[in-house]
Amino acid sequence: MSSRDKPPTWTFLTNHAQVLLCLAEMPDLRLRDVAERVGITERATQRIVSDLVEFGYVHRRRQGRRNHYRINPKAHMRHPAQEGIKISGLLDLLQRNGPSGRSSPPPSIR
Repeated sequence: MSSRDKPPTWTFLTNHAQVLLCLAEMPDLRLRDVAERVGITERATQRIVSDLVEFGYVHRRRQGRRNHYRINPKAHMRHPAQEGIKISGLLDLLQRNGPSGRSSPPPSIR
């Protein structure tokens, strides 16, 4: 069996990015549901959300028995190759519904 016959085991985005995208799209989603959507354990999701909160990417607010998450769009990417780039650009590019909340076509590549 060639490597082209096997499904790839890697993805373009880290689990941190996947969790961030989930919370940006559905800020009231339970962590159990985030974990299921991302394909990781609930405990791993809790650790990732703690990282995102600790470093200012996400603000967590308790509402009754649930949490509400708000993304900090002014937070900057962490990798040196993206130094100075805000996460808002990444979220705008990758969210299912564009920044306007309407379904938008993918941006053209130049």
